[in-house]
Amino acid sequence: MKSLFSLVAFLLVSISLMPSNVYAQEAAGGGSFGAFMPLILIFVFFYLFLLRPQQKKAKEHQQLLNSLKKDDEIITAGGIYGTVVSVKESIVEVKIANGVNIKLSKPSISTVITKQDDEAVKVPEIIK
Repeated sequence: MKSLFSLVAFLLVSISLMPSNVYAQEAAGGGSFGAFMPLILIFVFFYLFLLRPQQKKAKEHQQLLNSLKKDDEIITAGGIYGTVVSVKESIVEVKIANGVNIKLSKPSISTVITKQDDEAVKVPEIIK
């Protein structure tokens, strides 16, 4: 997917920066809009394919953190699996083993495991 985006970016930039007599004439004649066209195309590309998806992902992650509640199963950014014991303003207490609770900051939680995720992970047994 990234190679497709990089190919499209390369094509847009190379097409917009191709030497042309039209651009040379407009620049000499004072037509400044044509000179800014490649910059405008690059900005639109970066907004559509980089900035907007990042903002959307950050908003979804913030909603995930705000919806945390007791007994949710989570995965931290470090790969620790655990169950939420309590949720405070910016700190979450997580049970990772019997009698072992740790405190985490909310942003360090990367995923909340749902029942659907558990079912998808199970591998069916081979019948002999």
